[in-house]
Amino acid sequence: MNTELFQQEGYEFMASAFEVYNEMGNGYTEEVYQESLERELGERKIPFSAQSELPIYYKGVPLRRKFRPDLMIRETILVELKAVSTLTPEHEAQVLNYMKASGKTVGYLVNYGSRDRLQWKRFVRTPKLAEISAN
Repeated sequence: MNTELFQQEGYEFMASAFEVYNEMGNGYTEEVYQESLERELGERKIPFSAQSELPIYYKGVPLRRKFRPDLMIRETILVELKAVSTLTPEHEAQVLNYMKASGKTVGYLVNYGSRDRLQWKRFVRTPKLAEISAN
């Protein structure tokens, strides 16, 4: 498995995520962190799209239902943001399902709601296996 897939892009994204956490701390809503992160990504000139509709496929056929990940970084990295006290397996499953449905191979789950630190997990998906890297 190529765990180095989009690694540099991931470092650049996470530097932005940490900058937002260092500036804002915890206690705001997910929408506040999303807007702050969008501004930080813009300042760093990191290409992204926010709340873009991505198709979901069933047996190779696109469904009418689309999903909207919080961010797509450089059109390759899917990002889901949270502002909860701690991440749960359901949050991880959400990211993995989004990745599977969209065909994206790298995803990040970032939680700004933890009191002590920024929580995050990096997911790398292959057809047979998903690997999780976490802080």
